[in-house]
Formats: sequence, structure tokens, C-alpha cells
Amino acid sequence: MGIFSRLADIVNSNLNAILATAEDPQKMIRLVIQEMEDTLVEVRSQAVRTIAERKQLERRVRTMMHEEDEWHRKAGLAIERGRDDLAKAALAARHSVEQSREALEQQIAQISDGLDQQNDDISKLQAKLADAKSREKALSIRARTAQGRLKTREKLYDTRIDDTLNRFDQVERALDELEGKAEAYDLGRRTGHPTLQEELAALETDAVVENEFEALKRRVAEKKNAV
Repeated sequence: MGIFSRLADIVNSNLNAILATAEDPQKMIRLVIQEMEDTLVEVRSQAVRTIAERKQLERRVRTMMHEEDEWHRKAGLAIERGRDDLAKAALAARHSVEQSREALEQQIAQISDGLDQQNDDISKLQAKLADAKSREKALSIRARTAQGRLKTREKLYDTRIDDTLNRFDQVERALDELEGKAEAYDLGRRTGHPTLQEELAALETDAVVENEFEALKRRVAEKKNAV
């Protein structure tokens, strides 16, 4: 049994209420769309059959109108020939055809009214179908977005990422330790074996000290001689 039992159910349906009570809105909207499309095909097929039936009735009406004219002509001919009895019989036949034609015309009018209502229902159904497809697209986009966010969150809180970052920290600490050992090794080598630049700087310092010492020594000697 379908979601909608009659065309009127679809036309008067509330998609918001249907989706709000559905456990799986995406699945439900797909079922609704399928039901609407199937109903639309069925209603259009029925409309085609009804239109064909109306055309047949309209042809019968035109035939009857021709028969009425023919009986009227025959009645006139009978009167001209002095056959009043035949004229009355022809007019009675014409009247019978006229009544049948009028009944068919009423039937055609009812069919036309039904087709007008059916056409209005089809328009409403097409609008409902367009709305349902739009909602299906929106739900699909929301589902993909939610899945993408979920994957991002899973990656964000994945312990493997933390483990990788911890390994980076361990590598950095190991490199710091190696660099520290290298610097300590260089300091030890500079203490036992001064470089050429260090030896030259030491000589310059010794020369300055020696000059200051000689100058001070002369000043002291001059003071003693003055006394």
C-alpha cells in the first residue's frame, strides 16, 4: 500500500509533518517522490483516456445533430406529399434523437468539469513533486555536510594524531640532546687547545699589560728621584 491512497491525499499532504515523524527522513522523502511520480503517470494516463472518451461523445453528438436535421427534412417532405402521418413520425424520431443528444451533451459537460478539476490536481501535484525534490536535495546536502564534519571531528580527536605529535616532540628532544653534546664537546676542545685567533688575542693583551707596567714603573722611579 502506498503512502498516499488517493490523489487528494497527495495534494492536501503536509511534507513537513510527514518528514518530522519519519525515522529516516531521506528514505521517506525518496518514497514520497516515487509515490508522487507514479501517481502523476497514472493520473495523466487516466486524463488521456477521459479526453479520448469525450472526443468520441462529441463525434456522436455531431452525428445526432445531422440525424435531427435529416428527420426534420423528411418531415417537411412528407408534409409536401400530403403524408401528415409520416411527417409526425419523422418529427417524433427527430425529438427522440434530440433528447439523446442533449443527454450526451450533459455527459460531455460533466466530463469537461472533471478534466478541469483533474488538470488543477495535476498542477498541484507537480508543485508538490517539485517541492519534494527540492527538499530531497537539501537533505542530501545536509547529510553530506554532516558526514564531512563527522570525519573531520574523528580526525581531530584521533589518538594517532596525538601519538604522531608526541613522536615529533621526542625527536626534537633527541636532537636538542645531540646538539648539546656537540657544543659541550667543542667547549672541551677549546680549553685544551686554543685556536690561532685565541693565541693572537692573548699576545695583544700581554703587550698592553706590559706597556702599562713599564709606564707605571717609570713614574714610581721619577717620584723617588724627586724626593
